Amino acid sequence: MNTITVRSVNNSEKTYQFIDNGEPMRGGVKDVYFSPDKSYVVALFRDKLDENQKERLKRITNFYLPQIQNKEAADYFLEEVFRWPVDVIEHRGLTGIIVPAYKGKFFFKQGHETGDLIKGKEKNGKWFAAAKFRNEQFPLRLAKSEIGNWLSYFQICVNLVRGVKKMHAMGLAHSDLSYNNVLIDPIEKAACMIDLDGLVVPGLFPAEVIGTAEFIAPEVLATKHLDKTDPKRVLPSRLTDLHALPVLIYMLLLHRHPLKGGKVHALDTEIDDLLSMGEKALFIEHPNDASNRPKVGRFSKWDLPWCDVDKLPYTITGPYLTEMFNRAFIQGLHQPQERPPAESWEQALLKTVDLMQQCTNTACSAGWYVFDNSTEPKCPFCGTKHIGTLPMLDFYYEFSPGVWKPDNSRLMIYNNQYLFNWHVNRNVLRNERLNPTDKIPVGYFTFYEGRWVFVNQKLPNMKDLDENIPVPVNSMVELKQGKKILLSTEEGGRLVLITITNQKQS
Repeated sequence: MNTITVRSVNNSEKTYQFIDNGEPMRGGVKDVYFSPDKSYVVALFRDKLDENQKERLKRITNFYLPQIQNKEAADYFLEEVFRWPVDVIEHRGLTGIIVPAYKGKFFFKQGHETGDLIKGKEKNGKWFAAAKFRNEQFPLRLAKSEIGNWLSYFQICVNLVRGVKKMHAMGLAHSDLSYNNVLIDPIEKAACMIDLDGLVVPGLFPAEVIGTAEFIAPEVLATKHLDKTDPKRVLPSRLTDLHALPVLIYMLLLHRHPLKGGKVHALDTEIDDLLSMGEKALFIEHPNDASNRPKVGRFSKWDLPWCDVDKLPYTITGPYLTEMFNRAFIQGLHQPQERPPAESWEQALLKTVDLMQQCTNTACSAGWYVFDNSTEPKCPFCGTKHIGTLPMLDFYYEFSPGVWKPDNSRLMIYNNQYLFNWHVNRNVLRNERLNPTDKIPVGYFTFYEGRWVFVNQKLPNMKDLDENIPVPVNSMVELKQGKKILLSTEEGGRLVLITITNQKQS
């Protein structure tokens, strides 16, 4: 076992060390070695890189990395969302990169339900996207303690979306976004993007690969037979990321692929795959064309219940994400310019989190579900009906003095649900740059002595408009049908209208 010292290409005064035990971890194109303290890894490319490939790595580490380090939310991106390469080295004629080691939460602790084959392995996104790993009949199913609940995956998707949003804002494209290049921990609701050494810089560094099979955009597959110099050939770009991203979100939330259905285009499997994911791609839940729906039955190749799009349709993700999936997989499937940007996905996910309700069935596999605006809400996963009244807040903003308009957002209430500044004021943006003070709740909702109330902890200008009286800090107001409450008199302050549903179950 040797300790090897290597020198930085970017800064000749800087050195790194790695332990060579003769058995490195082997990736697709790199051999990976740990530093002595295991705080970083040295990943050596097995083949020699050309000058353009080396220049890409230098640019990623000494031009784009400082762009993240010197901007807001640097810690969030570099600690939580990215394992960004920090330096380039040379060793025996081969090029390598220095990458911070993965955090412990991204390794399996318990293994799986039937053994320890994956104990200590990386929590690659595929484990959590594919339905088979949670199928009771599958020998390598994940331990329930590793899966988390449905709500976990919405926050995971938020982190991934913010990573893509950041890359695109910097003028970069990922080019190979897939479940293989993300690590996921549902218990801590964490997600991290890895293998970031192949980023596309338009006009400078084109994509080295066309992507991972299930995530390649239809226009890339449909033109892959053309020469790279052919103007009709489509290569990975920001727009193809905006196809891979919703595929990943759809798979993490619904554990099926949005394009892999029952329609057969050719008897040759390879040709059929090329057509069904490329030129002839069709959303399996297209509202006007059911020809690609997964076949459900005794001999189905898909895992129940996730393949049953009648039992668990994509609309269970709520109105905001339903609209986004329509834009991505119907309007934008063959029209790349129509695909929604990453920031739109972020807002849709966050607004959906505000619609979540906890399932009262403690044995429910999902644990949470999105309120579907029905008069008798129930969990789509286990069928358990919600018991008791269910309050909701619809937000309004002041369009002009004295004129209030709907803000297209809503907050579902459950016992001990919190209210935050981003609910109170539409000028407080819930994103990665959120001020730490805005992460502190300003009040909470609770079921107290047979009635729903809101306890005001921090809002100095709150007012009950029905009674025309203030609601002072450290006091509470009852939530009643049709009640209007002004949360703040500051610019951007919102008004809420309260609706009480499920009255029959109270």
